[in-house]
Amino acid sequence: MSTESQDPLGDAIRASWRRFLDTYEPLRPDLYRYCRQLTRSPWDAEDMAQETMARAFASLGIMAEPPRSPRAWLFRVASNLWLNRMRQAREVPAPDGIEVPDPATHAEPRATREAAGTLLSQLSPQERAAVVLKDAFGLSLDETAEALSTTTGAIKAALHRGRAKLVTPEPDEPAPVAPAVLNAFCDAFNARDLDRLTALLLDTATLEYPGFKIESGAQAVRDGSFRGTLFGCPEGGYVLVAPPRCELRAHRGESLFLWWSGDEVHAVVRVELDGDRIVRLRNYYHAPEVLTEVCRELDVPFRTHGYQPAASH
Repeated sequence: MSTESQDPLGDAIRASWRRFLDTYEPLRPDLYRYCRQLTRSPWDAEDMAQETMARAFASLGIMAEPPRSPRAWLFRVASNLWLNRMRQAREVPAPDGIEVPDPATHAEPRATREAAGTLLSQLSPQERAAVVLKDAFGLSLDETAEALSTTTGAIKAALHRGRAKLVTPEPDEPAPVAPAVLNAFCDAFNARDLDRLTALLLDTATLEYPGFKIESGAQAVRDGSFRGTLFGCPEGGYVLVAPPRCELRAHRGESLFLWWSGDEVHAVVRVELDGDRIVRLRNYYHAPEVLTEVCRELDVPFRTHGYQPAASH
């Protein structure tokens, strides 16, 4: 029987991706922190970090020579992505009669705290990026200018303006009122009732592990993540050490699921609804920075699991 691969191109890409991760995955914590301070949201930061990694991987194939500093280059890719998003957001016309706030100045509760204990929510996109790169990550003026594709003079001006505009935090948002379907989900999960859980999903529902995989359709979610989470998957190396438990919690004005294993939270899950059914679940099991931040803010014990299943490396 032939052992030749049926997908040689896919195999080559996956091998290249693993080599890419050998160099760039150790930089993910810094990349997440940078994206977190730009976006002011753990969820947007994780999405931006994932897209930055994908763009960096694609760009390496057309570069004449590898970056001298992988860390600084990753910041540059993220910076370009951020600035482009802000420009595009400004260019989208507002519907008649609706005022769209400037995304660069729209503050959220408990905005970025890491950069010398300051909040950056009132800065323009370039000012915010310059302050974070220079003050939080210690890049030189020249390195900051290179990351933002501008001059050192422009960076000095952005730093001067940005540092003068730093502001204080706003109060916390009130806790959201949880729809009944979310409580029903927790009840079905804790009863380990696959039928009841699946009935709460739209037929076209998806469950996503950002940066890892997507399960499409209620049946695929049932047979995949739901079954594995509730009953384990010994053939895949996942054995339950304690009965899983789902808890509904409010975080930053949003209802989240915490999936517990024993005395520790193992996953934070966001949920989107369409009426009284669940249309999308996003499981941050393999997003250690997000899991850490959310669980620390909720003051619950947790365990992280790395960016990919161990078997994928």
